[in-house]
Amino acid sequence: MDKPEKQAELQQLKDRVEKLESEIEQSRPVTHWQPSGYYTAYYATSGFLLGIFGAMASLLVNVVGAPLAGKSPLELICVYLTFPLGEKALGLADSAQNVYAVSNGLILTIGCCLYLATGMLLGVPFYVALTRLTQNSSVAMRYVVAAVLSLLVWLVNFYGILSWLQPALFGGNWIVEQVPPWVAAVTHLVFGMTIALLYPLGQFVPYQRPTEKS
Repeated sequence: MDKPEKQAELQQLKDRVEKLESEIEQSRPVTHWQPSGYYTAYYATSGFLLGIFGAMASLLVNVVGAPLAGKSPLELICVYLTFPLGEKALGLADSAQNVYAVSNGLILTIGCCLYLATGMLLGVPFYVALTRLTQNSSVAMRYVVAAVLSLLVWLVNFYGILSWLQPALFGGNWIVEQVPPWVAAVTHLVFGMTIALLYPLGQFVPYQRPTEKS
């Protein structure tokens, strides 16, 4: 057997080895990683992201609904600014017209960011609780549970935390006193219903690795 014939036979053997290796690799069972039990970290992250959409929706409802009651569209933001600014935030109000006239765009921007950031933080425990309680439930049950959780968050935030924390830090209880209970309740309901609506977007779906067709 001369050299060219040996080289041709060697190339055939190499091709055969590559084909066998490919067949062995394709015959192996494909296993996908699955979390053991409830994937808390993933759903906490999902809640953090979905929380901003819930906050945006609740803020939009207040912006649209406030003028119907003769209020400034961003009155809620002004009241919430009393937490970092104290009673100074109430000085942004025009008492003659009974509306909030915010001329400082930076303060207004900070207030909106604070509102959205709060929604993101609240979205973590809210979505984790919602997914745990409604993991195998119907869509209708999911909305019922979301409504109950929303009202629970409102009661805890306003009467369990802010009612004593703001007076202790700033000497006044402006948020609880200035925001009507029904407005606060509706704001939290919109927040919770929005997260319930976006519920499927935060679900964990294992990555499916694409396979080559032989």
